[in-house]
Amino acid sequence: MEHKRVEQLRSVADVAYQPPKEVLTRRERLERWVELLEAEPRRRLYSLGDIEFQPRETRHLMRADESPLTVAFADPVLRSQGLASDRLGDGVAFFGLSEGDAHRILCSCLNGRTMEASTAARRVRASVSQRGQKLLALGITTGLVLAVPAMAMLVG
Repeated sequence: MEHKRVEQLRSVADVAYQPPKEVLTRRERLERWVELLEAEPRRRLYSLGDIEFQPRETRHLMRADESPLTVAFADPVLRSQGLASDRLGDGVAFFGLSEGDAHRILCSCLNGRTMEASTAARRVRASVSQRGQKLLALGITTGLVLAVPAMAMLVG
C-alpha cells in the first residue's frame, strides 16, 4: 500500500473533511429503530422463533430474513453507529436490550410467525418507556429507604 499526504492526494482526488460522527445514545438508537419500523407500518416482518427454547450458547446467533432487526441493520446510520448484524446477540448488545425486552419484541410466542412493523415499533417503544419507569421507581424506592431512617432520627 502506498501512503501519500493529503496535499498530494488533492491533485488526483477531491478530498473533503468529514467531522467525526455524533454518537447516538441508547434511547436515540431505539427511537431511530422505531422510526424505521413506523416508516412502513404494514410491512410484514418475521419473528426469530422460540428464543427461550434455543440453547443459551447459540441464542445470540439467531436471525431471520425480514425481521425487525433486519430493518435496523438496513439503516446506514445504525450500522455506522456500530450495529454489526441482524443477529439477536448484536441487536441486544447494540440497543441495550434485556432478555425480556428482546423476547417481547422479537419472539414468535408473543408475535406469531409474522407481525406488522407497527407492532414491532410499539413493542420497542414500550421497552424504552418501561426502562424509564423502572428507573423512576428505583429512584423513589431508594429515596424512601434513605429518608425513613433520617426522619426517625429527627423525630426520635
